[in-house]
Amino acid sequence: MSDDVRTLVLGLSAGLLAVGIGAALGWLARGRLSKSRLRRKQAFFGLPDNAESLLVVNRDAGGPEPTVVRQDVFALLELAAVVKECGAHAQLVAHDTAQQGFGERTEFCVGNPVANRRMAAHMHSLLPGVRVNTEPEPAPDRGAFQIGSERYRLEPGLTEYVILARLTADQDQDARPVFLFCGQRAVTSQAATRYLARHHEKLARKHGNDSFVLLLKIVNSQAYGPDVVELVGDVTRAARTPLPTPSARTSHRAK
Repeated sequence: MSDDVRTLVLGLSAGLLAVGIGAALGWLARGRLSKSRLRRKQAFFGLPDNAESLLVVNRDAGGPEPTVVRQDVFALLELAAVVKECGAHAQLVAHDTAQQGFGERTEFCVGNPVANRRMAAHMHSLLPGVRVNTEPEPAPDRGAFQIGSERYRLEPGLTEYVILARLTADQDQDARPVFLFCGQRAVTSQAATRYLARHHEKLARKHGNDSFVLLLKIVNSQAYGPDVVELVGDVTRAARTPLPTPSARTSHRAK
């Protein structure tokens, strides 16, 4: 073998070796990045490997079995995918059978406090700055949210609101979070779960693993379903500050 051929062979071998090492390093880097993203996601949702979580939903009025309405099923599918991606497990529980505290297991609570007792209890104890108009008779404020001094009215199919909250016990850093999806209609809960699944990384960067309360607006659901969602704002402070008594409260419709 001539010197020129030997040099060419050695050069090719070195090049292939460099490519192989580069590919291996790239694979390792991608693996570490993927694992790091998973750990951040698990921390945000409070779902380490093999953790248990609760999916709490309304019981359909059609019978004694804990059947779930169509829109809530779609919401649960969004959440179940998140739980599975974290390597955790989920248990489906009807709202009137989840008689336990929170903090031991991550909880995803879906529904309106009118039909979901568990949601009503969470709203009362964790979000004292929020009131939901539960009047059964038709009226302009029926179903409206009162958050601090602002009121958000329901316009079915056109403008609907949902509260998306991640809450933990203030004094317990190890407590698992409870996620609330409190909407004015079932379609809004689906929109909120989808919003969380799509934007959890952005929310984790902004809020870390701290509590937050967001107000979302679903636009023209009669045409677009749960797909067109706008972030109205972060209402954490107002939602967690107790409202004055109704007789002393002055409020107006949010612009």
